Amino acid sequence: MELTEWRPFREVSRLRREMDRLWDDYFGPGRRALKPLETEWAPVVDISESADQVTVKAEIPGLEPKDIDISLSGDLLTIKGEKKSEREEKDENYHLVERSYGSFSRSLRLPVSVEADKIEASYKQGVLTITCPKKEEVKAKAIEIKAE
Repeated sequence: MELTEWRPFREVSRLRREMDRLWDDYFGPGRRALKPLETEWAPVVDISESADQVTVKAEIPGLEPKDIDISLSGDLLTIKGEKKSEREEKDENYHLVERSYGSFSRSLRLPVSVEADKIEASYKQGVLTITCPKKEEVKAKAIEIKAE
């Protein structure tokens, strides 16, 4: 029989690592089934700029246009809304819930000044498109070079 030195702090450290791994495996990222059914979420967006306008496209499926609010304060465009849960829990057991519900707010800083009173928004097939015309002073102007 061989005797070895007992190092209690090494054992405690090993136990701590094992417990951390166990908690991370069970409650860690990717375990959506353990998260609350209604959480905060934010729509994904694309922002593009042309010579005349800035276009913002946001994916917001499952909402009605009346449930979406858009505002502009300076150069900060804000999109708000709420996606309500449509589930009824009459003897139903959920095994996986991946769809997001709840209120959202997404603020985006526009790259240039825009005409606030000329902004237009449309909503088609779950995609909100906001068209923001640029102010005249920020539109690019071609300057002709004169040869001497």
